[in-house]
Amino acid sequence: MIFTAFDFFRYMNLKLPAIILLCVFTQTAAAQKSIAFEQYTLSNGLKVILHEDRQTPIVAVTVSYHVGSKDEDPTRTGFAHFFEHLLFEGSEHIARGEYMKLVKENGGVLNANTFKDRTFYFEILPSNQLELALWMESERMLHAKIDDKGIETQREVVKEERRQRLENTPYGGLLDETMSRTFTRHPYKRSVIGSMDHLNSAKKEEFYAFYKKFYVPDNAILSIAGDINAQQAKKWIERYFGSIPRGATPLKRTVVKEPVQKKEVRDQVYDNIQLPAVIHSFKTPALGAPEYHAVNLLATLLSEGESSRFQKSIVNTQQNALFVGAYPIAMKEAGVSLMFGIVNMGVEPKQLEESMEKEYERVRSELISQDEYDKLINQVENTFVNSLSTVEGIAETLSDYWMYQGDPGMVNREMEQYKKVTREEIREAARKYLVPSNRTSLYYMPKPKS
Repeated sequence: MIFTAFDFFRYMNLKLPAIILLCVFTQTAAAQKSIAFEQYTLSNGLKVILHEDRQTPIVAVTVSYHVGSKDEDPTRTGFAHFFEHLLFEGSEHIARGEYMKLVKENGGVLNANTFKDRTFYFEILPSNQLELALWMESERMLHAKIDDKGIETQREVVKEERRQRLENTPYGGLLDETMSRTFTRHPYKRSVIGSMDHLNSAKKEEFYAFYKKFYVPDNAILSIAGDINAQQAKKWIERYFGSIPRGATPLKRTVVKEPVQKKEVRDQVYDNIQLPAVIHSFKTPALGAPEYHAVNLLATLLSEGESSRFQKSIVNTQQNALFVGAYPIAMKEAGVSLMFGIVNMGVEPKQLEESMEKEYERVRSELISQDEYDKLINQVENTFVNSLSTVEGIAETLSDYWMYQGDPGMVNREMEQYKKVTREEIREAARKYLVPSNRTSLYYMPKPKS
């Protein structure tokens, strides 16, 4: 599944529904407590995280590969997302079409998603099927079926996904259009779904080389959470993953330095929509970097909830927009704060943009009140607690902290970082980042009638 603008409206986390007849909400009341876990690394480089939670008889098994759209050959874009689909085709020991069937027949759900930095797979199953999930993920890592039939099948699947989620969804291309203009050099500018021409031109040998390069244990994190016995889990992990060889050559990653933006970028995009939209994209710090938390608090201040500044001022009072939101996009090497508004009937995009700019100016010039600050921290904490309310959420969060910041223990220190941010630092972050010279501005317009 690729990410579109609307996935960011859901905080960029594609959480799956509960397993039928099983309750996956294992930590709603206890989520504020410390998350206990064990981490270790196999001799082949596979990172492992284990979190025991015996409250309900389910387990989440996740594997995150450190490969996303930024890691692709610029002449072969879309490979990471393509592999998200291709690796459900089966393996040497799992027949075509049987992967999903095995999970569902054993009472589970599964899915995957791809973004700029990583590709993430998971299964949620009754806990007595932990060994099954481990075997299946090891098959994906070592024995994936990469043949002409699977490649052609998934090419058509990706084309259909592009049509449904990007081309035929109102504002569906918003994120791609914005990121391609926000970044000039960094590969974050690339579309996650990539180029259909690139995928059509690629040979089987190229897909296989990509698989052997990135889908290796020393480029992956296995994170398991739920009703497990850690000692038994370790034995199974060693059995199914321990003998998988490292990648043939160590991965060398070159971090592309994005030039400092010195003036605003402005453009117009035309799409099959009824109402225009205004998009502002501000470059911000990478995930976990200094000022990262202050920038995230700014986004929450502007758009989280019915009492947010955007909602109260622009939607309710001025009625210049049907909707306005602020979405921090956290990535490993850079960040973006995306501001997105759909104009109300009879309102011009410039009018909405001026309303948004007034709110930026307000946070740049005024110190927020103590009451508003306290509410802000409570909102962030509530969102964080909710992200840890399922075993899948815990497994994914632990995995992401290890991949993005090198420390899964951040799960127990994240809220401390937010609470250290002062009201003055929030204002300084606005003065530094929410300024026109750091902004890419798009008017998303209806196509002219022919």
